[in-house]
Amino acid sequence: MENQFGSRSTWGRRWLVVYTRPRWEKKVDKLLKTQGIKSYCPIKKVTNQWADRKKVVELPLFSGYVFVWVSEREDHRVRQTLGVLNFIYYMSKPAVIRASEIEKIEKLMSIDADYEVISAQHINHGDRIRIRSGVFYNQEGTVIKVQGKNVLMVFDHLNCALVSNVPISNVMLNTVSS
Repeated sequence: MENQFGSRSTWGRRWLVVYTRPRWEKKVDKLLKTQGIKSYCPIKKVTNQWADRKKVVELPLFSGYVFVWVSEREDHRVRQTLGVLNFIYYMSKPAVIRASEIEKIEKLMSIDADYEVISAQHINHGDRIRIRSGVFYNQEGTVIKVQGKNVLMVFDHLNCALVSNVPISNVMLNTVSS
């Protein structure tokens, strides 16, 4: 079965990943499509909070990356597109993504677009963190343990030692000590 992104092709097309200028993912996606090149930039909706208002903005799921469905003959057109820096390489060749992986991303985004790609490598035991959203918004605490996509932390400003398991997507490193 073929979705809007296509599947394996006998014409030599494959899904590749391009690296874009910072904050150019949506622009590159649009420019590629105007050239007739099939591209995919998964978008998530995020609510930004300012002191006086909230605004829902659309951000790319993968910061700095856009997927393209191209043949070798079209590679040069992609490279020449404004905002494209280069293809992502693996073992000295452009990294090829299986069509089934693109289909999985598409399916997940259609079911629930509340996904975020997060690196937990910068959060460690003992770090001071602050909750970005949810019931404990803006509460501070200390990381006890990083467990996959969750952080086990202790809140220390609630007049008790409340230990909570919080998704990494809801925390940020606290760079200002209180």
